Amino acid sequence: MNTGDTAWVLASAALVLLMTPGLAFFYGGMTRAKGVLNMMMMSFGAIALVAVLWILYGYSTSFGPDLFHGLLGNPLQKFGLEGVLDTGANAPLVGTIPEIAFVGFQAVFAIITVALISGAIADRAKFGAWLLFAGIWVTLVYFPVAHWVFDFNKDANGNPIGGWIGQGLGVIDFAGGTAVHINAGAAALALALVLGKRKGFGKDPSHRPHNLPLVMLGAGLLWFGWFGFNAGSALGANAVAGYAWINTLAAPAAATLGWLLVERLRDGHATSLGAASGAVAGLVAITPACSALTPMWSIVLGLLAGGVCALAVGLKYKFGYDDSLDVVGVHLVGGLFGTLFIGLAANPQSPAAGTGLFFGGGLELLGKQAIGSFAVLLYSFVVAFIIGWIIQKTMGFRIPVEHELDGVDVSVHAETAYDFGGRVGGSFHPLDEALALHGAGQAEDGARQSSMGNKLKVEA
Repeated sequence: MNTGDTAWVLASAALVLLMTPGLAFFYGGMTRAKGVLNMMMMSFGAIALVAVLWILYGYSTSFGPDLFHGLLGNPLQKFGLEGVLDTGANAPLVGTIPEIAFVGFQAVFAIITVALISGAIADRAKFGAWLLFAGIWVTLVYFPVAHWVFDFNKDANGNPIGGWIGQGLGVIDFAGGTAVHINAGAAALALALVLGKRKGFGKDPSHRPHNLPLVMLGAGLLWFGWFGFNAGSALGANAVAGYAWINTLAAPAAATLGWLLVERLRDGHATSLGAASGAVAGLVAITPACSALTPMWSIVLGLLAGGVCALAVGLKYKFGYDDSLDVVGVHLVGGLFGTLFIGLAANPQSPAAGTGLFFGGGLELLGKQAIGSFAVLLYSFVVAFIIGWIIQKTMGFRIPVEHELDGVDVSVHAETAYDFGGRVGGSFHPLDEALALHGAGQAEDGARQSSMGNKLKVEA
């Protein structure tokens, strides 16, 4: 065990956990004022639910002994983290770090992947239905896909027994372009189709972001945490982590410029929302590629990804699906672009040691990247659509129309983010209504007594 590596992975895990509250700010600022709390609650709900499921059986399903030829880990072998809790001299290791630290690092990846999906269904989803979907989807989709992509276990003889995409097929995905972004983006598209469009989609100006400073704060926190996301995936405080760190700086910086350039040419102005979205698009694209590209090629990837994603977010108006906060345009398209770009520009001298088309590697690597990407996309989309459809047809996934018009915060959570109506604490709880009425009654009695006293003074 290396204590420096362990410290870096634990710090990186904390950085990645911070990304989910950062995502809550990012998404929350992009919604209407009467839906911001519900949007943020879906991210915090993901933290609570997925963390518990990960400890129970999620880690074992993702990284337990392989079942079915790279398709699934044994969910019972390490149930409740059995077998990884020894902290003494015989503590199990993953590389140079204790396995229990690796458990924590991978847990926060599962959490944010689920939270990412929620942006596609802003302003119209029941919170209970969302949590039910999240629990089933993470079990049936994320945990197995994490096994496909991230599990590089070997048997006692050194033979590979991990997942079929990362270890079997040889797809390069350093930190989760397939398992996180394509996975979440495909599920987001499926849910957007199941729930349908918001009322006034494409016409109602109230659907514009209500708080752009909140969006930019969220984007900043995401970028900050993303250094743990990518550089932490080196699982050590080493040169590979430094390599990934620099690329995590270069690509989103270039993507911000790429997105703003498209806005300037298309719309005549560059926006703060574009800057924040461009940075996230670049972070998504570099996630799988941060160990495979040189910094110069990372800049190229970022510029292209920023422009491509800026154009892709408009597809929802062309094809008529309501992806509320552009999860498809940024995460699905950005994840696909970054993962496939590896097949073109992977440098054999990079830590990943892949050889892309531009460096004489032919189409072999690009073909592998495409197979891994579209396998995850199709599996996630189909399963997410089925889960969402069943929930919609049984308990109902979408809130009633009148509740959507009143605001999802009030109808689902009995709260509002901003106290415009003078209610106690911004809450719409019946007790607060009673207190407000009681206070109004006291004020009226006081005014009546004061008026009577003045009248008596005048008569005297």
